Amino acid sequence: MVWTRQEFSVKVKEGLKQKHPWKNSFHLEMPFGLINDPNGLAFYKGEYQFFFQWNPYGCEHKQKHWGHVSTKDFVHYKEPVLAMGPDSKFDKDGCYTGCAFVENEVLQIVYTGNVRNEKKERESYQCLGILQKDRTIKKDKVLIEFQPAGYTAHFRDPYVFFRDGKKYMILGVQNEELQGRLLIYGEEKENWHLIGEVQTELRDFGYMWECPNLLRFGKVDVLLFSPQGLLAERYKNQNLYEVGYVMGELDAENAVLQHGDFIELDHGFDFYAPQVMEHDGRKILIGWMGMPDRDEEYPTVAAGWMFSLTMPRELILKDGKIHQQPVRELEKLRGEFSVAFTGCIKNWSYVLPRRSEVDLKIQLNDIEQLHYTLFFGSEQIVFSYERELQSMSIDRSGMKLGGQGRRRFKLDCGEVLEVRIFIDQSAIECFFQQGEEAASFLYFPQKECIPEISVQADTSWENLDCSVWELDGLAYEPRVEN
Repeated sequence: MVWTRQEFSVKVKEGLKQKHPWKNSFHLEMPFGLINDPNGLAFYKGEYQFFFQWNPYGCEHKQKHWGHVSTKDFVHYKEPVLAMGPDSKFDKDGCYTGCAFVENEVLQIVYTGNVRNEKKERESYQCLGILQKDRTIKKDKVLIEFQPAGYTAHFRDPYVFFRDGKKYMILGVQNEELQGRLLIYGEEKENWHLIGEVQTELRDFGYMWECPNLLRFGKVDVLLFSPQGLLAERYKNQNLYEVGYVMGELDAENAVLQHGDFIELDHGFDFYAPQVMEHDGRKILIGWMGMPDRDEEYPTVAAGWMFSLTMPRELILKDGKIHQQPVRELEKLRGEFSVAFTGCIKNWSYVLPRRSEVDLKIQLNDIEQLHYTLFFGSEQIVFSYERELQSMSIDRSGMKLGGQGRRRFKLDCGEVLEVRIFIDQSAIECFFQQGEEAASFLYFPQKECIPEISVQADTSWENLDCSVWELDGLAYEPRVEN
């Protein structure tokens, strides 16, 4: 089954009108099918261009197309379209993750074409496409055929960057010892040649490195990637697959990265495969709210769609660590405002709008343990802070549907605990201590209900500031083809 462009447009318009208690309003998600990795983020012709993996024909990790939306302000979006699909011999089993960049006033796409050959073996091709006026991608040519010797066919997710007037590409790979690695290529006269494996200090660090991004803050290089197969620890690596970064200096011509420790970017249950773009001095990230190989944790499949994307976030390097906050343009979604301020008490609660932003500041004083709980009828999600351990935990075992469990991470609050919580219909994103840490996850209340927040401590406190905004949803506008 393949829909025509007109049929697809009609289905999208109908799908965007549908209502469901779990259908998010201020998170990007598709009206039907499965969405996953964000791809090809770029600013082009006055708009932010967002591509993403999309199977519009079902909720399985098959038939991966590239979907596309664009926006000028992160609030109003053009209706989603399919930009390209798996219809060539180099990507017949999926148009996989890639990137976009503007060169010579043309938006160029580099992506991995996935093929299963006659022996059912994986083949990976790094392909070039060009964005057309009608917002489709014209497939141009294959840039790199097959992986080099010493590596498996897990050879994917190209990310193109420029350095000293030269163009480079990094790819996530797996070597024949089944270890995650990165390869770096350079371009000369429109031909790509292998420079080599990027030398790092991460010698035994998972079995595959996916979705690499290379950022630069001044003279500091930041390698952001998604390693698979890390061992879980009490405060680290608690998801099935992780996302994080190392900082240092990359010598691209010699394929050497000098760097510090690996730092996790998000401590939630559902965050993977982010991509970052840069425009006007800002570094803007979008991640996938989902987790590979955990499909049973997402009950929206019964309603015909699966997964979301995070809100766009701006990244700032501060005190040797990446801080992240939702882009400031999303403040336009704020509606009715209320402020709650309490005196000397130990317990406090407040009824929230169904879609809301909650900003909490709590002066800890003598508090050693503090809990704040989000109630959804009889179900709950509990956040617990232990001051002596400098530990924050998120427990969603009180939800009956979807994924459960607990996540713990280190958080030094000093004298004041600060958190921004964004609550959508089935997505929650939290930013702690002005974005020093973040946690993103999905949740699925059994019954449609109004949420409530409750704050409890082991002793009374004097100051609690709580600002609450009701949030509007994103707006989708009919697409006018140029």
